[in-house]
Amino acid sequence: MRKTCALFIAPLFALLTLPAAAQSGNAPAKKLYCWNEGGRKVCGDALPANAVDAARTEISARSGLATGRVDRALSAEERAAEAAAAEAERQAALATQAQQRRELAMVESYASEADLRRAYEHRLSLSEGTLKASQMAVTGLRQSLLTLLRRAGEAELMGKPVVKPLADNIRQQHAELLRQQRLLAEQQREADAIAGEFADTLARYRELKAPASAPAVLPVANGS
Repeated sequence: MRKTCALFIAPLFALLTLPAAAQSGNAPAKKLYCWNEGGRKVCGDALPANAVDAARTEISARSGLATGRVDRALSAEERAAEAAAAEAERQAALATQAQQRRELAMVESYASEADLRRAYEHRLSLSEGTLKASQMAVTGLRQSLLTLLRRAGEAELMGKPVVKPLADNIRQQHAELLRQQRLLAEQQREADAIAGEFADTLARYRELKAPASAPAVLPVANGS
């Protein structure tokens, strides 16, 4: 009878303890957290509200070994700076892609270096014509202003007052001369920019059109 009871109780005990064992095996491993608080290291099995955004190390309660690290949450200023850096990087990548497309279009548009030169020579000639016209305007205004100033100086030497129409004309001519000089300086910068762009574009065109260097051929060893 005892033997029969033993045979019945042992399997029953195993069935009763099986769910608990299975539940224990499926339970997640407990973690410990360590973070700095007020200049000192604090550890615990739960994060308080004031430590949720702090940098922390996660430690296995079973092995005592570090299992991971979580960096602190970024501030609003840091997030904005990070977003700005990412946007700048994206814009730089877009600019690089656009430059590559322009270079490809340039190579496909100009069959030879002579074609590229002709295209830029047209722009350079237009810029040169604009510069000459502005230089002539500045020269004419300067001569006109000198004439007016000479008349005013002669009137003063003769003891006569400079009449208002003459004084007004001098002021207007002087203001127009300054405006034309600023315009001429701006046009000169634009002409220099076109010339520099042509030099850079020509150098890049030559690089893209240059054939790839052939691999070096090693001499065949003499069998003798």
